[in-house]
Amino acid sequence: MGERRIGVDVGGTFTDVALALNGALVTAKVPTTDDQSEGVMAGIEKACAEAGIDPESLAEFSHAMTVSVNALLEENGARTALVTTEGFRDVLEIGRQDRPSLYDLDAEKPTPLVPGRRRFEVAERATVDGIERPVDGEDVRAVAAAIREADAESVAVSLLHAYAHPENEARVAETLRAELDVPVSASHEVLAEFREYERTSTTVVDAYVGPAIDRYVGRLTERARDRGVPQPRIMQANGGITDADTVRENAVTTVLSGPAAGVVGASAMATAGGEPNRTDEAGLVTFDMGGTSSDVSLVRDGAAARTTESEINGRPIRTPMVDIETVGAGGGSIAWVDAGGALRIGPRSAGADPGPACYGKGGTEPTVTDANLVLGYVGASTSLGGELSLDAEAARDALAGLAEEAGMDGPLAAARGVHRVANANMTRAIRSVTVERGHDPRRFGLVAFGGAGPMHAIAIAESLDVGRVVVPRASGVLSAYGLLAADEKRDAVRTRQHPLSAVDPDAIDEVYRELSEELLAEVSDPDAATVEYAADLRYAGQSFELTVDVERPFDPAAAGEAFAAAHDAAYGYRADEPVELVNCRATATRSRSAPPLEYDAAGDPRKGTREAAFGEVGGTTADDDGGTAADGVRDTAVYDRGRLPPGETFAGPAVVEGDESTAVVPPGWDVRVRADGALVAEVSES
Repeated sequence: MGERRIGVDVGGTFTDVALALNGALVTAKVPTTDDQSEGVMAGIEKACAEAGIDPESLAEFSHAMTVSVNALLEENGARTALVTTEGFRDVLEIGRQDRPSLYDLDAEKPTPLVPGRRRFEVAERATVDGIERPVDGEDVRAVAAAIREADAESVAVSLLHAYAHPENEARVAETLRAELDVPVSASHEVLAEFREYERTSTTVVDAYVGPAIDRYVGRLTERARDRGVPQPRIMQANGGITDADTVRENAVTTVLSGPAAGVVGASAMATAGGEPNRTDEAGLVTFDMGGTSSDVSLVRDGAAARTTESEINGRPIRTPMVDIETVGAGGGSIAWVDAGGALRIGPRSAGADPGPACYGKGGTEPTVTDANLVLGYVGASTSLGGELSLDAEAARDALAGLAEEAGMDGPLAAARGVHRVANANMTRAIRSVTVERGHDPRRFGLVAFGGAGPMHAIAIAESLDVGRVVVPRASGVLSAYGLLAADEKRDAVRTRQHPLSAVDPDAIDEVYRELSEELLAEVSDPDAATVEYAADLRYAGQSFELTVDVERPFDPAAAGEAFAAAHDAAYGYRADEPVELVNCRATATRSRSAPPLEYDAAGDPRKGTREAAFGEVGGTTADDDGGTAADGVRDTAVYDRGRLPPGETFAGPAVVEGDESTAVVPPGWDVRVRADGALVAEVSES
């Protein structure tokens, strides 16, 4: 029968499904539901029905969701209490001294997730050298009574220097768990790392989203059990999957779960097909455009770029995660005109209900999808996800209203403006992960996926002088496929601040040994796992660190040289300053191979032609016969993605339609179909 693995990724508009069995890949899309678990199970049923199998025959179920990030963005998480060291109850409010906008006198920091009335103190004191004042049990029980009176749904505990000596914090957490019937997040368990504000913020986020994650994963697990589907394995922000019980205990690790799966899938698919990357490319830029947002990241040496610090809705989160830049521009993003008369896109989205105007479900505001329909990139007869038909007249009406408000010459001009502004937003995001970090985007290929990514990717590549765009097979559900290819990962960190010249290598190596044992005890198969080590280093006086890989036994000289090289690559210089060790990191990985997939296509791939707009509205573009097309509108070849055979080549302008996404190829680009069904678009040589 062969292994049957299914991955389900929940997006803002659609829930995507990828089912691998016997070398075949079956995909499906269903609308995202308020209770995400309902849409997930509907997607599993749909994919299995199309494949002709029973869900009970599935061997593995992997999942990515948006529950935690939605709770942070919508600020509807649990009523959380915070317990801190006496004198430090306002650390969340004070934060750092930097302002969100340096020259804006009215700029405001986000409201703390825990209001002052639910912040409590305990008399205790730990330093980096040890416990100076033990915590008093009666004091903690009094705090527990106050928390109960405040009707808190979760508790975060973050005591001073608990990353170095957690004894007091462990006792506080133990007492609160015994006294209260709510989950308790302790900072030494969530993030054993220095920096009081970031550690407290991360612990509070874990407590704030924890109950929602626990309820959701519990419902999903129960629904899966009732249907005979395996227990879900959950994608973490670090790009690895883990078991459901682990994320219920470490909810903060699920932030950006879905985008991380997309980067993993893009990396796996882009390098598949028996074809190596171009030798002149430094790596890949991944571009995922969905219904509500677009996510970009880098893949270098076959691995996704990772970071240990991020920010969601103004709240710092320090946990290992795939380094992703997100902008509020997706297919459902609403176009509007600001007070100065400028056209803007997002971050507000039409979502799945009512959705864009062209969905015919009551939406009237113009969106990026409506613009693409008016431009001819999406056909009026197209059915999104194989079942949702489009209303072209409703899209034109919505854009006509936008054109009137913006002073544009009709729906086509408005559609072109929406398309151009959306592309500019996404181009800036790509520049932020390339140019702003010392990388030349011209030396990278672009991997496009998501429901709307392939429609915009080549136009964005042109603006960045990127010469190659890869659109993987099943690009519209690539995040779901990434769940099938993801490794199992666990991360751990310990703060050990020392001048590198004064470090005892044996003592640091002992820290790495302890981290390794801790991680291997948590993975599903320790014998099949590998552990990699890294160190956060900085020059003396710097307030930030760079993470570099290190080997065991720990060699301070080698670590210092690796840091100097990384600093030179990132900032263009090496400093003649002492180097400090700040944190020791370890990552345990149990590798999993992506399911082998076969690609076979039959039939005539040409579906005909339709008019589509390229170039600037009001100008002209050259036709193949030397003529011109007013307003850039011209007859454009339309291909069926599922019928394009390996080795097929064609030139733009062209539109390639699939069940989950559509690729748009403007004039001046050539496309060939790779052995695995991926489309590879390159700038025409002629």
